[in-house]
Amino acid sequence: MSTVLPEPGRYDVEVSRPWIRRTITVSAVWFMALALLLLLPVWVVVCLLVDLFGRKWRVPTLRLVAFALCWSWLEAIGVSVAGILWLVGRGKSQVANYALQRWWAKQLIRSLRITCGFGIDVEGVDALSDKPLLCLGRHASLGDALVSAWVFGSLAHRFPRYVMKKELLFDPCLDIVGQRIPNYFVDRGSAAIRQEIDGIRAMAANMMPKDVAVIFPEGTRTNDEKRVALVQRLEKRAPERHAKMVGLERLLPPRAAGATALLEAIPEGDVVLLWHVGFDGLDTFGGVRRRLSQAEPHARVVLELHDRATVPSGAAFESWLDDRWLEIDRKVVDASEPRIG
Repeated sequence: MSTVLPEPGRYDVEVSRPWIRRTITVSAVWFMALALLLLLPVWVVVCLLVDLFGRKWRVPTLRLVAFALCWSWLEAIGVSVAGILWLVGRGKSQVANYALQRWWAKQLIRSLRITCGFGIDVEGVDALSDKPLLCLGRHASLGDALVSAWVFGSLAHRFPRYVMKKELLFDPCLDIVGQRIPNYFVDRGSAAIRQEIDGIRAMAANMMPKDVAVIFPEGTRTNDEKRVALVQRLEKRAPERHAKMVGLERLLPPRAAGATALLEAIPEGDVVLLWHVGFDGLDTFGGVRRRLSQAEPHARVVLELHDRATVPSGAAFESWLDDRWLEIDRKVVDASEPRIG
């Protein structure tokens, strides 16, 4: 089912000399893809030796480099198809670029399963409403945006648009295709906070029933060190909120500003909370390698729909978001505990 989509140009982040960045990143991707393919016999032997001498019987180094091979070729194919779309006059076609994004995300998830044996179970897709959706997602790993793009694009048959950090523009597929569809690449270090909020709000303009605006309210990937620091910071800035959020065990305190802007821009939309277990510790490449050393790595992704009538607006939304985040934190803790018997 098709959807009418707004023009993406006004949502694009202004980055100086993008043609220089893209020349470098696209060349790097093609070099990596060709090098990994041509040197395949070499790195297979080296990775096997590293794993076997380290008694890593599930060969995590070999699996990770094999996934890197798949990623580099999917990235190279993605930017090549994006170039072909431009050559045939369909570079601005959001239907075509969404189809490319959907294919790219699906193939990456498939590659993750084949190379790393990583299984993913998804719950709650069938319960989604037909309204425009605002998705508030937990952020714990390098692949959260990829997983949500696969869930919403391939499983839910929706058109996701994202609030992402501008550093992701160094991924050439996200840079080229991601700026042809209505995403917003936020500058987290910008002093012009109002400008960033306006950009987030503009990203969600004219959303249709099959559209989903996705934001990660924590603002960064979670870990214990970040959680302790952010909760302690609340003690002086917002003592009442600190008393509430000090109980967090897995998630970071959410930031409500961007989510509030999206909520205001989608007055008729429902809210979806996206949380998961099984991706914790995958915030660094070392963490990914350690996780792949474990037997049968697996993840569970859960979507929870909240009717818009149950979601308050204005100042009350921050308290509502904090309460939901505490609930998700408890669910993540419970779902992560090993089963006995």
